[in-house]
Amino acid sequence: MGLLDILLGRTKPVAPDLDRLFGLPSAAVTLQAAAGFTPTGRGSVCFATVEGAAFDDVRKEVQALLDADTERTGPPVELVRDEYGYSWLVSRRGPEDLPALVGDLHAVNSALEASGFGPQLLCSVVGFEDVDEGGGEGPGGGVRRLGLVYLYKRGTFFPFSPLTDGGGQRRDSALELQVRAALSGDLRIEQDLSRWFPVWGAPGL
Repeated sequence: MGLLDILLGRTKPVAPDLDRLFGLPSAAVTLQAAAGFTPTGRGSVCFATVEGAAFDDVRKEVQALLDADTERTGPPVELVRDEYGYSWLVSRRGPEDLPALVGDLHAVNSALEASGFGPQLLCSVVGFEDVDEGGGEGPGGGVRRLGLVYLYKRGTFFPFSPLTDGGGQRRDSALELQVRAALSGDLRIEQDLSRWFPVWGAPGL
């Protein structure tokens, strides 16, 4: 989509729709039935790192708001900066409390958006895993990991499954396509596969 198309009204840019995050709990039920994956209770919001007092104040307010939840279990919301320079606000809930985790991610996105930092928002990630009770082989210990990634500026989701054995950075593309087919009725899946960018080492995945 080009700028000329927008100016001439031929197409319209996609507006972020954070309420689509609330489709994740029902998608999780489908995902477990179709591929055996269950929530880990971990999720995160990624944004371009911004320096300055205004942004720092908003971040602290968001962390304080989420940490004030008396039903939260585990460590408080934390800020992590990855090796690529991006920042992540990471939330942890019980694996059975996916709706609360989704609420956390929605609150973080909404707060940053309302404070004028929407352009810095990149994506949100919710973690899932499939544990092979037989132990499996390799350093992954029989655990398959999967993240459902929400692209803020696209309003779409895509699956990302890093392989944990064999070393290096590899992803399970076959599984990702399987998940895409399974969840097409639950979530708005990103159709442009070139936008399924890998989120290597994403906190919460």
